[in-house]
Amino acid sequence: MITLDSTYSNQVLSHEKIWLKCLKVIKENVSPMAYSTWFLPIKPVSCQDNTLKVELPGNFHWEWIEEHYKSLITKAIKSAAGENAKLEYVVVNDFDQEPETKKTLPTPLSQPKPIVAAAPQQKPSEKFSNSLNNKYTFENFIKGEGNQLARAAAGAISENPGGTAFNPFFVYGGVGLGKTHLIQAIGNEILARMPEKRIIYLSSDQFTVEFLDAIQNNKANEFSAFYRSMDVLILDDIQFLIGKEKTQEYFFNIFNTLHQSGKQIILSSDKAPKDLKGMDDRLISRFHWGLQADIQPPDFETRIAILSKKANDFGITISHEIYEYIATNITSNIRELEGCLIKLLANSSLSSKAIDLDLVKKSVREISTSKKINIGIDIITKITCEALGVEENKVRDKTRKQEVVLARQLSMYLSKELTKSSLKTIGLHFGGRDHSTVIHACAAIDALLQSDKAFKENVLSIKNKIELACS
Repeated sequence: MITLDSTYSNQVLSHEKIWLKCLKVIKENVSPMAYSTWFLPIKPVSCQDNTLKVELPGNFHWEWIEEHYKSLITKAIKSAAGENAKLEYVVVNDFDQEPETKKTLPTPLSQPKPIVAAAPQQKPSEKFSNSLNNKYTFENFIKGEGNQLARAAAGAISENPGGTAFNPFFVYGGVGLGKTHLIQAIGNEILARMPEKRIIYLSSDQFTVEFLDAIQNNKANEFSAFYRSMDVLILDDIQFLIGKEKTQEYFFNIFNTLHQSGKQIILSSDKAPKDLKGMDDRLISRFHWGLQADIQPPDFETRIAILSKKANDFGITISHEIYEYIATNITSNIRELEGCLIKLLANSSLSSKAIDLDLVKKSVREISTSKKINIGIDIITKITCEALGVEENKVRDKTRKQEVVLARQLSMYLSKELTKSSLKTIGLHFGGRDHSTVIHACAAIDALLQSDKAFKENVLSIKNKIELACS
């Protein structure tokens, strides 16, 4: 027990009561989400020598509180236990090794004392691939102003999956900003801390393919049961479920089961939930239950940090002047920054020239004048059907009308040529047709291109329209 100030000289409070008094002060000064996410997981441990000891679920949790709520929690402990009262943190670490050393904290708060918890025994389960890329970690994710909220929430989730207010966690933003990296980093961090957790990462296209396979093989119940058994479900590019009503229905049911069971759901999209036109309204509503965090293009300082980290990964040394030039001229996304470094290395290697400012300027020009295209099957189908005078929804029907068949086959052909989608994925976009239908369509279009000059010119015109629309 702690010895309290004169205000409390005739009282001896248990550590639970003192912490409840602290929570009362804190609750009056933060939002309900912040209260449930950052303070409710804290557990009082003991009270001795004017010091209340509390347990935090992880190092990131401690860092966030210290950075954002230090003065508030100091006020709370003084209010609850007197002016001389102090707070000591104990951070539970699920790793076998010692955590990184922390900076000493100013009084009255003391530095956290990590304790190592034995990793729980893994429960028996069937073998399956979680599909996580172990290169995607928090350590190599560069934090900046544009991703601060998303990164903070990701850290909290990795320490307490399913136990924060961030469920579901919906990350959205443009192409090449690090969404996939961040959501997979959560999965990798959870596995490192809690190896018994059942975690799976997949794209919504893959989810759809697996669902249709299950339907065709009368294994829909097994499909649903498998995903309902997950502790953490990470689904990338959720926007590609738009228009797939049956898949959305099954995902909705899986979502409900996981959420009601306190399991963590992590989603990414190129758009905010409210902008996902064609998505089931029930799903949109559930996406708003948790946290929606957008990722913005990196600011100048973050671009410099990304370039420095990537150059170090490539094992090259580049002057700060060169970093500044690239960061000034390439501003839209992380992929272009990485692409410029790769182009720079290629130009240096091919020309046997040292990396200097002239070579950097050449590389930046090549990157900035190249087409930056993000083409999807939906836009290909839309533009192709408009050009051929066919209603877009007809190409997904079973009709064998000649003009519809041609529009469908050409859309399949261009989808194969202009995207990285598999034959199976392309077939799914056209009424659930299989890969052999796509192969036949491509062969038919190839034959027409070789025999019909006017048709070939028309196809080139359609391709130009698609590339212009997506550039």
